[in-house]
Amino acid sequence: MTRVAGVDGCAGGWALVTATAAGDRLVGLRLSRVIELAAVVDRTRTGELAALAIDMPIGLLDVHPRTADVEARKRLGPRRSSVFPTPLRTTLDAADYPEACERSRAMCGKALSKQAWNLMPKIRELDRIVEATDQPRVAEAHPECAFLRLHDDQPLPHPKATPQGRELRVRLLTDSGRFDQDELAMILASGNAPLIDTLDALALTVTARHITLGTERRLGDQADGFGRRAEIVF
Repeated sequence: MTRVAGVDGCAGGWALVTATAAGDRLVGLRLSRVIELAAVVDRTRTGELAALAIDMPIGLLDVHPRTADVEARKRLGPRRSSVFPTPLRTTLDAADYPEACERSRAMCGKALSKQAWNLMPKIRELDRIVEATDQPRVAEAHPECAFLRLHDDQPLPHPKATPQGRELRVRLLTDSGRFDQDELAMILASGNAPLIDTLDALALTVTARHITLGTERRLGDQADGFGRRAEIVF
């Protein structure tokens, strides 16, 4: 029995959706909010999880921009802004935002975005726990790329923060044929994590299933100094 998971960062931790793969379907959905990811990554090392797709950068470089980010933005068109510039490795241990911006400017001529700085605790967490040997099972993913595949390879017309955007993402998950409708409705109504983060984590379970089937797509052709691929999988 193959168990897969999708993870999206949320307030106070991470939204984690796990599912059992039954052919192309994902059943036995479970949603939880976890504080730290180390134990979840450990579940891939023991084989409990066959694949884990995470919406957070893995593979930080000291060149800007990463090719994975550039390629993802090209694919996403009107949703390109959902791919924020990945911080340079030199900013990882900066004491505060001004120092991070100073280091980034010195390396590439551009300051670090405030959005990236706000995510820095989660980026540091992943950088500590994910190793190159984990990457066959643990992948950096992107929900908008996952939804693009569910939308006939077309970028979604509405941002996820809008009512139309949320409605479309719910419909894409519902119409995909991958989920039990009762389970999906229960997860979406549970309130265990914010709805937007829950939708993203659900989409990433589809990416995780692609990884186990060998049908995933990969963007980017770089690696960091620890041998971790700097790529976005979808």
